[in-house]
Amino acid sequence: MSEPQAESEPLLGPARGGSGRDCPQGLLACSNVQIGPGATARQDLCIDQAVVFIEDAVQYRSIFHRMDARSMWLYRWYYSNLCQRTLSFTIFLILFLAFIETPSSLTWTADVRYRSLPWEPPCGLMEGVELLCLLVFVADISVKGYLVGWSQFQKNLWLLAYLTVLVVSLVDWTVSLSLLCQELLRMRRLLRPFFLLQNSSMMKKTLKCIRWSLPDMASVGLLLAIHLCIFTMFGMLLFTVGEKDTEPNRERLAYFRSLPESLTSLLVLLTTANNPDAESEWCSLCGDKWRRSVAPPVASLGPSHFPRRRPGPAERGFFFASVMIPAYSKNRAYAIFFVVFTLIGSLFLMNLLTAIIYNQFRGYLMKSLQTSLFRRRLGTRAAYEVLSSVPGQAGATPEAIGVRPQNFLQVLQKVQMSSSHKQAIMEKVRSYNNVLLSADEFQKLFDELDKSVIKEHPPRPQYQSPFLQTAQFLFGHHYFDYMGNVIALGNLASICVFLVQDADVLPGNRDDFVLGILDCIFILYYVLELLLKVFALGPWGYLSYPSNVCDGLLTSILLVLEISTLAVYSFPHPRWKPEMLGLLSLWDMTRLVNMLIVFRFLRIIPNMKPMAMVVSTVLGLIQNLRAFGGILVVVYYVFAIAGISLFRGTIVAPFGNGSLAPANGSASCGSFEQLEYWANNFDDFAAALVTLWNVMVVNNWQVILDAYERYVGPWSKIYFVLWWLVSSVIWVNLFLALLLENFLHRWDPQNHEQPLAGNLEAAYQMSEELMFRDILEEPREEELTEKLRRHPHLWLCR
Repeated sequence: MSEPQAESEPLLGPARGGSGRDCPQGLLACSNVQIGPGATARQDLCIDQAVVFIEDAVQYRSIFHRMDARSMWLYRWYYSNLCQRTLSFTIFLILFLAFIETPSSLTWTADVRYRSLPWEPPCGLMEGVELLCLLVFVADISVKGYLVGWSQFQKNLWLLAYLTVLVVSLVDWTVSLSLLCQELLRMRRLLRPFFLLQNSSMMKKTLKCIRWSLPDMASVGLLLAIHLCIFTMFGMLLFTVGEKDTEPNRERLAYFRSLPESLTSLLVLLTTANNPDAESEWCSLCGDKWRRSVAPPVASLGPSHFPRRRPGPAERGFFFASVMIPAYSKNRAYAIFFVVFTLIGSLFLMNLLTAIIYNQFRGYLMKSLQTSLFRRRLGTRAAYEVLSSVPGQAGATPEAIGVRPQNFLQVLQKVQMSSSHKQAIMEKVRSYNNVLLSADEFQKLFDELDKSVIKEHPPRPQYQSPFLQTAQFLFGHHYFDYMGNVIALGNLASICVFLVQDADVLPGNRDDFVLGILDCIFILYYVLELLLKVFALGPWGYLSYPSNVCDGLLTSILLVLEISTLAVYSFPHPRWKPEMLGLLSLWDMTRLVNMLIVFRFLRIIPNMKPMAMVVSTVLGLIQNLRAFGGILVVVYYVFAIAGISLFRGTIVAPFGNGSLAPANGSASCGSFEQLEYWANNFDDFAAALVTLWNVMVVNNWQVILDAYERYVGPWSKIYFVLWWLVSSVIWVNLFLALLLENFLHRWDPQNHEQPLAGNLEAAYQMSEELMFRDILEEPREEELTEKLRRHPHLWLCR
């Protein structure tokens, strides 16, 4: 086995128990009837192959790669922590370059009025770092290509795309350097997120599931488009100026003047961003300024003036805020139009889209996770087939098929996996003594990987004195934690009282004597509580609880800050108002201490089961659903780079590089200029990310939409609407679907016996595979055997 010319042979021989004459000449094979010096080398090879197969199963990796000794050494080196962390850092570095390279984000503010000229790196500096990253990726794809073989490389679309992206990036890098970094567009910037995608198998699966779900999303999207078009035509017909109208139709001129503006108005209304409350809020901010900016009252204008007058950009910025109020103020029956539109669009179609994404994506996610389960079962079955063919001792019967426990223990010693899972599997293997493991028994051993791990705490110290034993019982009881929570609540209440009393008092006029005394008392109690818990649980027992680690760290910081405050400003006394000494004033030190005290109050979360359930779900999403966050990073990155290419420099500071004067009538109430949204621009990468975030949450996004229409052109709406569809509609609903699935799974009564993440008694994490493990189907024996027969890089005969 392992010779290059034999790598295309199948894995399994013609029949179990076959002799060596069934093997091709010149091909090394693991046979359970051969002994001698060559058998020892073949046994070591089979052991190493089993190690690689089991590691593939643990990590849900494909087993279709080269299996000779040299390739397996390279394979394990490639998936070592050093190589994988180097690759991850390289991906992070090449993505982070967008913050530093031109246009640089190295300024204190993104506001075009106050932003200074950023530092621009010289040509070749960032390009040199980028070249190093690209060379790492070249080495990465070279190793992957060698390990899977050329035939598999040609069939793998991700590897082909990886190669294409690298070639395009290197060509674009060469062009950039030849033009002295003065090119208008750097195509390789848009391709950088691909390096993040291709390095995560779960992100690939998520992207595939999204692609498969797009037809169902498109059907609801088509309904939304029809809904918008129909109500747009209704609105243009309903709010048109009639022959008998004696007053101008504000609704017609503000929202339904043309088809594009009508569609935009209703689209923004669909997101409830321009609900009627916005007008009263903005008018209260502007006051008389708006009345001056809008010019004479609308009622004073005759019909001969207003119909011929197109509202200016500033006026449209205000009118855009409240699409319903002008019509409703004229005739209450007009409210029916907007209520029906919102009812169908926002409450029915948008929620229907969420339901479809939840249903369809969960189905496709199940298929993806079923593939992961199949990979694990295939890897463990391949390890069984290899170990069952390990050369046996003299006198072994060829008919006895199975894995010797001692061989499996030898493999487990080399496998890289969680120490707790490894220990649990090894204990089960030892229970078999010298009985051969069957395929079913071998497979069931790896069910330990699907079990949650309960963290065992170190034993408490043993005290001989009855007094110390009683004290240990009292201070180690959970009621002592409850008392600490009550004290922390009292501390928080005292801070709230002083914040309310001193809300309108300047720092120089505040008397911090009482608050300073209370802070000293509470901090002393926290230190005493820490020492008593260490006495009751022992140092290692105290540190074995994550909540105690956080609590102890905050208490230590509070003690250091309090000692520093007393050392600099002495002990609190009436009229305690010393001058500022050192880096922070007394008020700043007090604020910092109180902020840490408020943060320390979060210690109550593990003691409340419903709250712990919610927090555990949130932590589980952060820890285990990283693929969805990665997809969002990719989308943000691509849209931010595209936005810089399209809109960089379009938002220009007003004349004089200062804020518009309050009496300036050129900025209407609620407009981009009046709200001072100047930091919402695409002049650098960091500013572009924040602008995209503001649009994604659709709060006042119509203001940004209107501003870029005026500064750039009507086509800019396509960019922002497309971003809204991708981020707010698809990704947010997708995340909501997974959040619901996670909550439903954790609230399932069948899962309540499992410990909660964040609980004081256990450390529990749940990945996507474990989350849906109980509803996945086990692969059939025939499927595993057929797949193993197609392995292109391993030949095995018995």
